[in-house]
Amino acid sequence: MIKDVTPQSRRDFIRVATASAGGAAALLGGFGINPVLAAEIAAAGRSEKPLKAAFSNAGLQATWCAQGKQAAEYWGKLFNVEVTWFDGQLDAVKQRAAIDNMASQKWDFVAIQAFGIGTLTQPVQKMIDAGIPVIDMDTLIAPLDKINVHAFLAPDNEFMGAAVTQALVAQLGGKGKIIMTQGALGHTGAQGRARGFESVIKANPGMEVLDTQPADWDVTKASRLWETYLTKYPQIDAAFFHNDDMALAAANIMKARNRTNILIGGVDAMPPAISAVSEGRMFATVRNPSCRIHGGAIIAGVAAVVSGEKTGAGIPKNIVTDGPVVTKANAAGMQWMQDHFLI
Repeated sequence: MIKDVTPQSRRDFIRVATASAGGAAALLGGFGINPVLAAEIAAAGRSEKPLKAAFSNAGLQATWCAQGKQAAEYWGKLFNVEVTWFDGQLDAVKQRAAIDNMASQKWDFVAIQAFGIGTLTQPVQKMIDAGIPVIDMDTLIAPLDKINVHAFLAPDNEFMGAAVTQALVAQLGGKGKIIMTQGALGHTGAQGRARGFESVIKANPGMEVLDTQPADWDVTKASRLWETYLTKYPQIDAAFFHNDDMALAAANIMKARNRTNILIGGVDAMPPAISAVSEGRMFATVRNPSCRIHGGAIIAGVAAVVSGEKTGAGIPKNIVTDGPVVTKANAAGMQWMQDHFLI
């Protein structure tokens, strides 16, 4: 359960954050904000005028996206930002319709995670042309040299894919049969995770890749694929999934088919996956910091509107928001940090 804060604890947060520039940097600098600006934002606290922000991510069916919505609303309360949500519904066409609707309205700033690169360029450009700061989250709306978003907050997806794959391969001693289940192929995050996977496999010739089909972040598709795999392949030693939702859906199929000897790795480190790692049902995951990305979008938007910060100056153009690999050793600590919207 993610914990809200009382007005008193909000004041305590601001008081602690502004005790020094270093303290503010520790709390807000992780979002890539200039430490001096971070101190100014924290000191200002809630803006005098309520700000209106529009957010959209790939689809609230995905637990990572649902947690991101909670984080955005939490940070919005801290900084007096009213967040209106436009659900992408894990469908590029439906998200485009939602963003067309978003672009027909006026906002102080907007933040968007596109379901696929290039699918939202026109309405996003319309908002940029209208002077609305646009924060890009997790996957590219369009290449950064093609569209002037205010900032792009994303993890190093290639690192995440490589880190989890390496953990699986190391546990197998560099030899075995592995399957990668990808997200949506048009998603730049999925593309990076696939590159990370491939880099580790290339360095470990004892590993055999059986299949790499996408399931588009869809747990039903992932389950269908794994029904087929478990029938087709008598030996599967490890499985890398581009997100935890697909990994846990497939784990249920493995359990039903009595194939629980397969090492499972995922991405996102959401609470159900952290529990699965703690209990041994998953081997590892890696934190794609939904709270930092969505909360950071609030902070970047407030900085742009209230402080007039320009992209590439106080607010970096490209903000890397990495998180660690999660195993049994650090699962409890990772859950605590999520409960407090810190990662």
